[in-house]
Amino acid sequence: MIHSMQVLQQVDNKFIACLMSTKTEENGEAGGNLLVLVDQHAAHERVRLEQLIIDSYEKQLPQGSGRKKLLSSTISPPLEVTVTEEQRRLLWCYHKNLEDLGLGIIFPDTSDSLVLVGKVPLCFVEREASELRRGRSTVAKSIVEEFIREQVELLQTTGGIQGTLPLTVQKVLASQACHGAIKFNDGLSLEECYRLIEALSWCQLPFQCAHGRPSILPLADIDHLEQEKQIKPNLAKLRKMAQAWRLFGKAEGCDSRQSLQASMPPCEPP
Repeated sequence: MIHSMQVLQQVDNKFIACLMSTKTEENGEAGGNLLVLVDQHAAHERVRLEQLIIDSYEKQLPQGSGRKKLLSSTISPPLEVTVTEEQRRLLWCYHKNLEDLGLGIIFPDTSDSLVLVGKVPLCFVEREASELRRGRSTVAKSIVEEFIREQVELLQTTGGIQGTLPLTVQKVLASQACHGAIKFNDGLSLEECYRLIEALSWCQLPFQCAHGRPSILPLADIDHLEQEKQIKPNLAKLRKMAQAWRLFGKAEGCDSRQSLQASMPPCEPP
């Protein structure tokens, strides 16, 4: 459907007007019957998010085990995170699996309610650097604590590490995708519109942005509008019909008067 979308033009430096087909017999040619507006920010945000997700994993070797591992970065000094004894036990039991999620945890013998985080997903470090460049306060520890809570809750409810991208990581990547995406009021050439729509067509979830909002807004079915198009009246034909009715009316009036006169008896002189 989106692969055959026809780009028309940018609208108000915010949207890209396109035609797409909703018919099942789509033949792959550009065009279609549905006029849509593509939110340029939401579309680019989706493209960036899916690329960031791909780039967040280590490259798979042909002879590898097939396990996907998030890229991680060492932090020094390690972050101190307070946990309960039950949470510490769960983290210890699954610390090897957590390494696949980019989380490296050290368990000091000095405390049963403390863990040291020496490695975190690479995107956490990038987010921290971005916040500091903007003059904002550090966010690394709060993100790591949220990440650990998320994994502990999953371990408590499912009894194992999930193979999907952790929600905390996805939220950080979504923020990165948003900050680097095309903004409203950014002018795009027709070629740039083409490239953006083509990139969007290869996304797994092209119809929503990184935060779940819709990226494509349907406006009108062109075929439906053409079916409802009113036929222009034939004025020449209407004039002839009006003249005919006028003549018919006069003739009918004359016949009525003649019939009335014929039916009346003649007047006798007094």
